[in-house]
Amino acid sequence: MAHLRAAQKERTRRLLLSTALELFGKHGYAGTTVDDIARAAGTTRVTFYAYFPSRTALMTALCAELAELTVEDTEGLVGVVREGGRDGIGAWLGATAERWPATRPYVLAAEEAAAVDAEVRELVEGRFDGLVADVQAALDRAGRFDPGSRRIRGFLALAQLDRLARQWMRHGWQGEPETALGLLTDSWVQLLGRSTE
Repeated sequence: MAHLRAAQKERTRRLLLSTALELFGKHGYAGTTVDDIARAAGTTRVTFYAYFPSRTALMTALCAELAELTVEDTEGLVGVVREGGRDGIGAWLGATAERWPATRPYVLAAEEAAAVDAEVRELVEGRFDGLVADVQAALDRAGRFDPGSRRIRGFLALAQLDRLARQWMRHGWQGEPETALGLLTDSWVQLLGRSTE
């Protein structure tokens, strides 16, 4: 009986998360209330609060799901940067872009939530800063570039990727994907890669 109750609780939690993500996509984070989420999920405000103390807490759970969806990208990033070869960088960027359709609703919801919710903004910025630190550590291990430039190199590379991803998520490819990813690869090699000279 306890197992069935736990399974039902998890189904309800998943339903609230998926419903919220859908509503955030349709009406935006700011335009979606706790009551909207509860109603669309076929439950009540009381039930919502039994699972999440606030809309912010629900968005935090969605950000955790996004982190799970991108764990492969995150884990591969350090190795690719440490190695610094053009082929590896290009392959990693291409594989990351292939996951954009799955991450799109999460990224757009988090972006909008971060604009109006300081707690979500701190979470999103903290994740980005963590990735920058990972790139810096990979460059430290590789011994490439002036140590004082490694953090800004990581910041610039990841900011380019982030901007391209958000552009794609809102407007699709503005030209050939191969061209965009090839240019991004060139930039990453310049910023992070091994010298071919």
